[in-house]
Amino acid sequence: MLEEVERWLTERSWSVADRPLHRLLAAKRATGQTVSVVLPALNEEATVGEIVSVIRHDLVHQAPLVDEVVVVDSGSTDRTAEEAAAAGASVVHRDAILPRIPAVPGKGEVLWRSLLVTRGDIVAFVDADLREFSSDFVTGIVGPLLTEPGVHLVKAMYDRPLTVSDGPASGTAAAGQGGRVTELMARPLLNLHWPQLAGFVQPLGGEYAARRPLLERLPFPVGYGVELGMLVDALHLVGLDALAQVDVGVRKHRHQDGQALGRMAAAIYRTAQLRLARAHMIRPSLTQFERTDHSFEPRTYSVDTEERPPMTEIPEYRARRVA
Repeated sequence: MLEEVERWLTERSWSVADRPLHRLLAAKRATGQTVSVVLPALNEEATVGEIVSVIRHDLVHQAPLVDEVVVVDSGSTDRTAEEAAAAGASVVHRDAILPRIPAVPGKGEVLWRSLLVTRGDIVAFVDADLREFSSDFVTGIVGPLLTEPGVHLVKAMYDRPLTVSDGPASGTAAAGQGGRVTELMARPLLNLHWPQLAGFVQPLGGEYAARRPLLERLPFPVGYGVELGMLVDALHLVGLDALAQVDVGVRKHRHQDGQALGRMAAAIYRTAQLRLARAHMIRPSLTQFERTDHSFEPRTYSVDTEERPPMTEIPEYRARRVA
């Protein structure tokens, strides 16, 4: 297995510099493929507009690589939708997509519904909380899909510095220390149960692209388990050599606190658990503790377990393909 991973790392791990923009534009013209970029967003007014502006300036106006930029608002209470629209994105509220199926909170829910409001042959997902955003994130993950017919899903890889917010080093960034759930939960799970996927540097990263026919066939965990679930399911559907990763540099974003990361880890573990044993299990919960004036107060959260079916099973989606 180690030899297979090392071979894959040699053959399917690239840098964004390996495919200059002019080469991608030539491949796009030759193949006639279209590209959609989707930003799932929840209360990201501080960053979403800049991300949309950079993509549209670099990859719509200056170079016609991206055909549409769609922000799917997951119920924001701030000006996320207004900022995205002002920057030129098409903005759709999660609840307006497939209204006959009531929406539930969660990132995976938004990504799943986005397939109904995009048209691209290639769909790229980009998180909406990135700072100092570069369009390399998009060209990096889209590039192999335009130039390598055998590649079906591409993950971005990058450094994830963790910004220190307390103490004398406040405001500094600890290189490579971001992605705590990746190192403590996802990487051990993948190495133990799906060792073919051990070569992915950022298995939980929110920047990745895939061919629509693959996305149509994947179930989508509604919450934080979506990235791990998608990677594992894609491995079984199309095989390791159809998966790739591209180094796009450094990813800076808003970090969550330890308790939020605990809830994320629980959802990711549950996603893995479901894929290891598709048996009936009770709905799990996670109890955490918060300090009050005199003691620790328990807080219990349900763990995301719901998954949306492959989009090809949805009548509205099948009807749209025929139209």
